[in-house]
Amino acid sequence: MKFTALSALALFSSLALARPAPLVSIPTHDAFFNQIAAHCGKAFEGEVVVDNAPGPSSFAGKKLIMHVRRCDERQLQVPFHVGDDASRTWIITKTGSGLSLKHDHRHEDGSDDASTMYGGHTLDAGFANVQSFPADQYSKELFVRQGIPQSMGNTWQMFIYDESFSYRMVREGREFRVDFDLTQPIKTPAAPWGYKD
Repeated sequence: MKFTALSALALFSSLALARPAPLVSIPTHDAFFNQIAAHCGKAFEGEVVVDNAPGPSSFAGKKLIMHVRRCDERQLQVPFHVGDDASRTWIITKTGSGLSLKHDHRHEDGSDDASTMYGGHTLDAGFANVQSFPADQYSKELFVRQGIPQSMGNTWQMFIYDESFSYRMVREGREFRVDFDLTQPIKTPAAPWGYKD
């Protein structure tokens, strides 16, 4: 059999397809990701420390739990339970050009909520303890379709320290933040809606 340049190219292509792309990241993103992953399998209770929305908060009086439920080298899945509402899961993914944060919202039957997979992507290195995720194009278009164009200015932030984890959403005139106590793990909740244990 004659070995040609074309057959060499075909062989190289098949080998390249068989091997996953290398995991590319930078130290601050890795450190942030790894600090959350260090709590994999654990759940923690939190409280709303800032919520300047007018009227009563939908989070008031409800038990707030974050559960670092699934972790691999590329992705973290962190359900956020609000009382009996298990509709929310934060998904943090290494993309090769930074970190992505998505909000997976489901109905109790597991189907997608109309408002799901919104979020953003890091624009810079951030810090080992803090990362910011300004709304991406998909999210902006979703918010416009839903009649909430003010949310186009959303930036989500996460803070991870030895004793606490914080989730924050901020835009002009609006701030929401929940702090979780990482020093006191609690019983892990059931799988969030749309996921299986």
